[in-house]
Amino acid sequence: MKYYLIAGEASGDLHGSNLIRSIAAKDSDADFRYYGGDKMLVAGGELVKHYKDTAVMGFLRVATHLHKILRNINDCKRDIADYAPDVLILIDYPGFNLEIAKYAKEVLNLKVAYYIPPKIWAWKEGRVEQIKKYVDVVYCIFPFEVDFYKSHGYDNVLYVGNPCVQSVRSACHVSKDDFYLINGFDPDKKIVALLPGSREHEVKHTISVLNKIDKSKFNDCQFVMAATSAVDMDMYKGVDSSIKVVYDETYPLLTFATAAIVNSGTATLETALFGVPQVVVFPMIVTRLLYKIGRKYMLKIPYISLVNIISGKETVKELVAYECTVESVTKNLTDILYNKECIESIKKDYNKIKSILGDSVASDAAAEHLMTLLKA
Repeated sequence: MKYYLIAGEASGDLHGSNLIRSIAAKDSDADFRYYGGDKMLVAGGELVKHYKDTAVMGFLRVATHLHKILRNINDCKRDIADYAPDVLILIDYPGFNLEIAKYAKEVLNLKVAYYIPPKIWAWKEGRVEQIKKYVDVVYCIFPFEVDFYKSHGYDNVLYVGNPCVQSVRSACHVSKDDFYLINGFDPDKKIVALLPGSREHEVKHTISVLNKIDKSKFNDCQFVMAATSAVDMDMYKGVDSSIKVVYDETYPLLTFATAAIVNSGTATLETALFGVPQVVVFPMIVTRLLYKIGRKYMLKIPYISLVNIISGKETVKELVAYECTVESVTKNLTDILYNKECIESIKKDYNKIKSILGDSVASDAAAEHLMTLLKA
């Protein structure tokens, strides 16, 4: 069988690579072609275009890069038509992927699967109509998504498990002594992990807040930032000297961290699965009024972090927009480092989240169902 996958950012590249391996284990004749990244390339198949060359985030950047976006979409359509896959597999990245899904279904009449669908239950709920028209099956990674889709009259939806569970479980861990020694950490100090995000505008704004934390208030701690190669490395040149930086070692860092400050996103769930108490931050340059209007009329849910969304309560503190000040971050960091009652409450909720997500290997379950779909 021939499989065409589209992933538009670092997390999609990771989950796409796991899906490629799972499909290959079930289909010995599998042939893969994709828009993705380095991890998918290692997993096998042919990389058409790297996500770094296609990703454009933010309204202003989209507006100023419209020609590039349209060219990438048209290039992708032509490539899919030439390749003539048995199935098109979309991984998140809705703005791009839903346009491709429409073409694949209406023009090419391909089978279309969505692995890790966009979070339309949070905002842009209207996109569910596009999915109903152009997608044959949706493989969800949160249990509550099944009810969401069915409430909108879409029944071809399956919860396959959450890929973060798989990723965390299969992570390679070094010993604490080796990790500290290799990175020059003080063995007598706790680690506060700083995860500023994987998109350049997130990283820039988050670093500006983290730099200003008075580290002298936490003398028993060392602050370590998890940098990712998915972001231009020049972005980390502005990190204050009081913060150590490690590159592409997020999981080892979380393994030994006592607490974490995390930019909202998938990393909040990964941090929870490692059992690390966290403060979720999402600094935005927007007025208080505009932010409140946005929360009221655009977001469909009360929380922004996956941890709180899954638990259905404020398991961890969220500091967004005007709430994300150095003072508020410092106060809440103090709680998750030294307030035993706060720490125990967070970890108790983390265990509930693990139970909700279950132990299913998401990529294996999706691949298994995909084989059935293709045979049909």
